[in-house]
Amino acid sequence: MTARPPIACLGAGRMGRGIAVVFAYAGHPVCLVDFKQRSAADFARLCEEAIEEIRDTLRTLAQFGLFTQAMVEAITARVRVFPMASSSSALGEAAIIFEGVPEVLDLKRAVLAQASTLAREPIIASTTSTILVDELSSAVERPGRFLNVHWLNPAFLMPLVEVSPGTNTDPAVVERVKRLLDAVGKVPVVCAPRPGFIVPRIQTLAMNEAARMVEEGVASAEDIDKAIKYGFGIRYAVLGMLEFIDWGGGDILYYASRYLTGALKSDRYQAPDIVERNMREGRIGLKTGQGFLNYEALDREDYRRERLAAFAALLRHFGLTQPPVLPTAVRQPKVNRKRRATRPNARPPSRRR
Repeated sequence: MTARPPIACLGAGRMGRGIAVVFAYAGHPVCLVDFKQRSAADFARLCEEAIEEIRDTLRTLAQFGLFTQAMVEAITARVRVFPMASSSSALGEAAIIFEGVPEVLDLKRAVLAQASTLAREPIIASTTSTILVDELSSAVERPGRFLNVHWLNPAFLMPLVEVSPGTNTDPAVVERVKRLLDAVGKVPVVCAPRPGFIVPRIQTLAMNEAARMVEEGVASAEDIDKAIKYGFGIRYAVLGMLEFIDWGGGDILYYASRYLTGALKSDRYQAPDIVERNMREGRIGLKTGQGFLNYEALDREDYRRERLAAFAALLRHFGLTQPPVLPTAVRQPKVNRKRRATRPNARPPSRRR
């Protein structure tokens, strides 16, 4: 097996440990670097706590059937914890260094400055979702190698990772980070350095609206969560949000937005200009061949069937399907009746890659 490059995490807390699980599982040696001043005894306790949490996480994943319990110790052994004073060689050898210290600007800048001095070559990435890359990059020597890489919690399960390059980030660095994330089974998306990135910005709106509906007595918290799980959750696991706009038609969103803005007397439902512009220019979505996405090169009927097959497969996975109700069959004489084997569910068509 080809040796995989070492990975380093600045900070031995929850984020660093989650990232360590991801890369150790994928065969990379990982070093967690503790930046706090501690006594030898306190550092020993931290090491034991960090390694035990990583081991427990792997045991849990093994219980879920992702691999066998016999593999846990071999994966855990790939992770080591270093104090800052003895971390220079580990940092220097890393392919990428992930900063995961608390969300305090001055603290992050100090840690990044120190790490970039010790490690002059590796890519350095902050995992913050609240501090933009250009607010941090000046603390790093050679800022062309610096960017934000935001992991969704729990990092060892969530596939998505948001990659946000800054003004000075070398495009080649972005491509290297994407390849590295792809190789460990993650799904990287690139976004501009804007507050909230992609997921936090969308989910903050959605979470606040859900809380507001409880406050207004629209529905109970239990029913709102049920609506999210069995409506939003399943729908957007198959169709992206912009893909769903195209699926139904951007004109539907436009008119629904106008109605809600008037009925609820709130501009928060107002559609952005791009929705009206797409309508005006005939980019309504799937039915016109173009919307937010371009469907002109697709067999649209085949595309619809693939998406519906994915819905059906997801419903089966969660046990949300029922057999059809059929007319009662005419009973045959018992002497001639044989028990038939139940035919397993047909395998759904695979989604196009």
